[in-house]
Amino acid sequence: MMNTTTLCPWRMQVHHITQETPDVWTLALIDHDFYRWQAGQFALVRIGNSDEVRAYTLSSTPGQSRFITLTIRYIEQGKGSGWLTRQVKPGDYVWLSDPQGSFSCEQHPASHYLLLAAGCGITPVMSMARWLHSHRPETDVHLIYSVRSPRDVIFAAELQALRPWLKLTIIAEQRPEAPMLAGRLSVEILARQVPDIAQRTVMMCGPQPYMDRAESDVRALGAVQVLREQFTAAAPVEVEDNGVRYHLSSASQQLKSAAFPASWSLLAAMEQHKLPVEAVCRAGVCGCCKTRVVSGDYQTSSTVGLTEEEIAAGYVLACSCQPAGDIELA
Repeated sequence: MMNTTTLCPWRMQVHHITQETPDVWTLALIDHDFYRWQAGQFALVRIGNSDEVRAYTLSSTPGQSRFITLTIRYIEQGKGSGWLTRQVKPGDYVWLSDPQGSFSCEQHPASHYLLLAAGCGITPVMSMARWLHSHRPETDVHLIYSVRSPRDVIFAAELQALRPWLKLTIIAEQRPEAPMLAGRLSVEILARQVPDIAQRTVMMCGPQPYMDRAESDVRALGAVQVLREQFTAAAPVEVEDNGVRYHLSSASQQLKSAAFPASWSLLAAMEQHKLPVEAVCRAGVCGCCKTRVVSGDYQTSSTVGLTEEEIAAGYVLACSCQPAGDIELA
């Protein structure tokens, strides 16, 4: 059984809770120790007294708040969001992991940024915008934020307060209010609003389909530095195995050849054959199931938390790795 107390060793007390929009709340946590994080990073949160954790952005900005904040959208039947937004109250304790992730402007410095956010994807972007305004005021930052309607704009007052330093464009699908744009993010809007996009570092966060389309559009317009964060991995590709079996081996674990169905993820195969692997979020965001593949064909739906060097060395997130043949692990 996963020891989530060890995985999430930081005990923080809820000071107050603020409702941001009809379905989004911010929990302000008192840090009694010294929690050091970077703008844009996330943490794993232990859900109640269970052995389950969920990943949430640290929406506050280092050095600019008395509290560590988590900004969470309530999802129907979502165990994590349901507990945090419906059951947790001021005075309760919440346990966090060490800060995680490389989606941070501190790790990717630039003179010009284009920040793209949709829905709750604004949480790491807001953290970074505050940090850049305070620590790198000479930086040119343009934020394009996509929402369902004007009432769904999270951090609305703060965003307006950052103007005119922050070039802000809000796109609303329903009932846009001036000066908002109507509809959804498109290559035409990007070309019109950000004519110098090729010179900007693009950082985006939002639902997977939004980011897939946005990345395609910004690259078509010449953007080279494109970074993306995500709360969940891409939907796994459905594989019809028709009885096909692949084989798993690992010299370090003295596993010579263990069969598994072709439709299984690498994580499922490792767990079936009792290979040591720490799986927490199972959604490609926490990075706990990082595993090195020595040889074999596979596809991945998430590389969150992996460096380019690790990817080149064969590291994958086992939960987001779909074997396409026999796999040999380190």
